[in-house]
Amino acid sequence: MRHIARSTIIVAVFFGLEKVLGFLRYFLIARQFGLTPELDAFNAANNIPDLIFSLISGGALALAFIPVLTETRQTEGRAAAWVLFSQILNLVFVVTAGLSLLVSIFAPAIVRAQIGIVPGFNPQQQNLVVHLMRLNLIATLLFSLGGLAIAGLQSNQHFWLPAIAPSMVDIGSLFGVIILAPSVGYRIGSITLPAFHMGVYGLVYGVIAGAALFLVIQLPGLLRYQFQWSASFGWGTHKVNQVLGLMGPRVLTMLFINLVFIAQDNLASRLSAGAISALVYGWLFMQVPETLIGTAIGTVLLPTLSEQVALADQERFQATLASGLKIILAFCLPLILLLSVVIRPVVAVLGFDQNGTSLVTWTARAFLLGLVGHSLLEVAARAFYAKQNARTPLFASFLNTILFVLVASLLAKPLGAPGIALANTISFTSEAALLWILLRRQRQRGWQIHSTFIRSLTAAGLSAAAAYGIQFLPLPHLFLAIVAGIFGLLIAIPWILPEIKLLLHL
Repeated sequence: MRHIARSTIIVAVFFGLEKVLGFLRYFLIARQFGLTPELDAFNAANNIPDLIFSLISGGALALAFIPVLTETRQTEGRAAAWVLFSQILNLVFVVTAGLSLLVSIFAPAIVRAQIGIVPGFNPQQQNLVVHLMRLNLIATLLFSLGGLAIAGLQSNQHFWLPAIAPSMVDIGSLFGVIILAPSVGYRIGSITLPAFHMGVYGLVYGVIAGAALFLVIQLPGLLRYQFQWSASFGWGTHKVNQVLGLMGPRVLTMLFINLVFIAQDNLASRLSAGAISALVYGWLFMQVPETLIGTAIGTVLLPTLSEQVALADQERFQATLASGLKIILAFCLPLILLLSVVIRPVVAVLGFDQNGTSLVTWTARAFLLGLVGHSLLEVAARAFYAKQNARTPLFASFLNTILFVLVASLLAKPLGAPGIALANTISFTSEAALLWILLRRQRQRGWQIHSTFIRSLTAAGLSAAAAYGIQFLPLPHLFLAIVAGIFGLLIAIPWILPEIKLLLHL
């Protein structure tokens, strides 16, 4: 199983590159726009396009498609798997295009309704959201096809091109931030870059360019694995029905997940200007470690878990899950406290005023509390989909959405954006706990995580205390934060060394 360790490291490295590029993009956006109504509108306009992508060919199709595609490749050969891939590709294109057209037509009502995206915005902001949303739908169609390509490559145990693809989005987006959006060109030495003065519209056109690159970068991988397109939909065939049967509950699951973020923006639109953007930036700081740990491990484990289920190897299936659980706990618990301690100087680099910096800092800390839950959810959901059980994650996601709406409604007014972020932490951590409890019932010996849990908590306390103390030295705050973070990690490593070795030997 050492290929899992290699693939996980490769995926984590490329995901890390994407996060570096993504942070640069968000840094430049923050410097240009601040926590302004225009940036709130841009962030809110992504909701419905992201929902369509997630429902059809993002998280919904990938988790439902990879197990069936893997099974088809193993039992019937690669040619049969590519026929199935083409059939689903054709269905996805037609459905995505149709939904995008409908959303474009009804965008004003979707934006302005009291249960819509941003009922708290003024009419001018709402009109801007409508225009930006319609443009975003172009990127959605490209993302949908690219998401399907990722599923096809990952089912062939090919991970590095899909891992590179998100960085292509950042490259396109950076073009929008640096060239299309500004009114004054950036200077690099004696060179002044062109500037098209397009404002937030430039950001959207950059996203469209990134979506095109997201798809194109994966085409060489499809050709390498001898992909041949066939012009059929496969209506009524067993394999297509099998994918759609799994995809139905997964679509509802992704709907509930995205409803959380739509409700999040709905509540934030009723708060002060900048609340939606504060949630976006706070979420970004949690997503960096969550992607490098939870998403990377979950992405690489899914094809392996699917193969183990196909081979009816329950013992290896459970051992793989136990390893993933221990690694996530060991890495995430220290990071929660360490990042919470050093994050404020990093947020300050974004250039917000003092109130904006405090708002984003506390929002990020609230999100960071959910790092373990979000990371564990990445693996637990994939474990059920590897078993071709889509109903259990659906039920858990439904409960998650209800819990989030209830808690966020209570915390939004008194705590603002950090309260909404805290509700996110509570609901997603509860969902992860429920799924792992259900998986635990299928394992006779338990997960045996006591040693990992105690050592990880010890590492968290010691690394956070050391980082906190370092920040009192009379040196620039950002420099101290970086040094404190590195020193804290070095202190944590000896305590989680068994899990590091476990990851390397997967």
